[in-house]
Amino acid sequence: MRGVLSGRAVVVVWLSWSVLLLQQALDAWTHQVPWIIWMGKLVPLLLFLPGMLRDNLRSFIWLCFICLMYFIVLVERLFAQPGSILAMIGMTAVVALFVASMMYVRWRAKELHAAVEQSSSSGEEL
Repeated sequence: MRGVLSGRAVVVVWLSWSVLLLQQALDAWTHQVPWIIWMGKLVPLLLFLPGMLRDNLRSFIWLCFICLMYFIVLVERLFAQPGSILAMIGMTAVVALFVASMMYVRWRAKELHAAVEQSSSSGEEL
């Protein structure tokens, strides 16, 4: 069972992950890039999907590192095309994804640690 903070954070993670994935797909489609570029834009995000579905905190941690790659590309795009709505949406999504993932890992790890301590103090085994 998730706490209030981690529950809200994971909702923001899923929402921003979806927006970023959609933004990357739309960006590739509008620029008519070859399939290998599509793969380079979408596969890094999709690699973490199984771990995120299993609530694996390590997957969320690595997702934060991958967000930095998207952040760098989107900053470059915003400097090259300052009025690009698609780039602004992507930047908002990647920043929200990074912060929400980071906070989710922090809050969820505390909850899991407290649950382990509680069960060990009551003499139960997991």
